[in-house]
Amino acid sequence: MNSILLPLTQAAAVPSSRTWFDNPAIQNKLGYALVETLAMTFVSGALTIVFGLLLGLALVTTGQRGQRPNPSLYWVLSQIVNIGRSMPFIILMVALIPLTRLLVGTSLGWQAACVPLTIGAIPFYARLVETAINDVDRGKVEAALMMGASDRQITWGVLVREALPILIQSGTVTIITLLGYSAMAGAVGGGGLGDLAITYGHNSNMVDVVVITVVIIAVIVGIIQLIGDMLSRLVNHR
Repeated sequence: MNSILLPLTQAAAVPSSRTWFDNPAIQNKLGYALVETLAMTFVSGALTIVFGLLLGLALVTTGQRGQRPNPSLYWVLSQIVNIGRSMPFIILMVALIPLTRLLVGTSLGWQAACVPLTIGAIPFYARLVETAINDVDRGKVEAALMMGASDRQITWGVLVREALPILIQSGTVTIITLLGYSAMAGAVGGGGLGDLAITYGHNSNMVDVVVITVVIIAVIVGIIQLIGDMLSRLVNHR
């Protein structure tokens, strides 16, 4: 009788199913996928903010209220921004494969994903920059002109400085959007948390991988938003 009960007792002591963090996909793949996602988001985010700011300033400068109005050039730049903003990211990523291979040498991996992420987000941020700078009180610009300020001083010392809190908030929104796009990039070989969720969570029916991935992305979004809000308040001189 004891010989029968002993195996049953031992069997009851064995867990009937693995716990979430015992999943090899989470133990071995999650850390690297997280690093890839952060790299994609912040590398493309930095490039987007630099080039998007310059493109947005070009739109402001050549617009009707700019220092150097140029309707033809403004129309061309505006159409480029509109087309870039209207392009679905998955389609853009596929269309840019030749350019990505030219710049990075491959169309796979987080480095390759940075190319379409950046190109897709620049028009989005540029339009936000244009809106933010056009909301700056024109009286401050006129006062700077009366004091003999140059175009460069007006652009950076007045317009950008006064719009800086909104520009930071817009940059925060853009980086969070890039985080979402980086997850989509995983569907076509971009790596990161999106690739982990699709490959192991969806294709292998591992619900725990999907849940943990979603929670991590939500936490990252919260941290980015918190930092953006703090920086915006810090530079707000109003």
